[in-house]
Amino acid sequence: MLRKLFQTFRPQDPPQLPDPDAELALGALLVRVAKSDRDYKLEEISLIDRILARLYQHNAIEAAKVRATCEKLHAAAPDTDTFGKLIRETTGLEERLNALEALWEVVLADQDEDAGEARIVEDARKAMGLSYADSQTARAKVIEKNAQAANNLSS
Repeated sequence: MLRKLFQTFRPQDPPQLPDPDAELALGALLVRVAKSDRDYKLEEISLIDRILARLYQHNAIEAAKVRATCEKLHAAAPDTDTFGKLIRETTGLEERLNALEALWEVVLADQDEDAGEARIVEDARKAMGLSYADSQTARAKVIEKNAQAANNLSS
């Protein structure tokens, strides 16, 4: 079903993309958030690689390859809901909460919460079947983690 949906939006004879699973769906959402402000920074790319490595036990090269695939999926995907629903339907609550936290990591990577980025997270949250409170908890965790990292750097 998803393959047909994605093929509708692909140009003729593109390289064959894999059917997205929860990992690729999350990666594509992370890329979508990072690109939403039209400023896809090296710091965001590196962060996405680190998140994929952390959540899915990849080494750096594997994570970069997954991210590159996710960039292509992001470009071919019609909307955020498709990825969010895929994550909801194929993962448990804990993994969905981790995905939501990862999305907030990318939004807050530059300490500037862009409205477009936050809107994508909100759409993904709803599609993943998570509550507003879940989102606020995930956001607070990321803010706390970023503050601790900043304190460690200044020490």
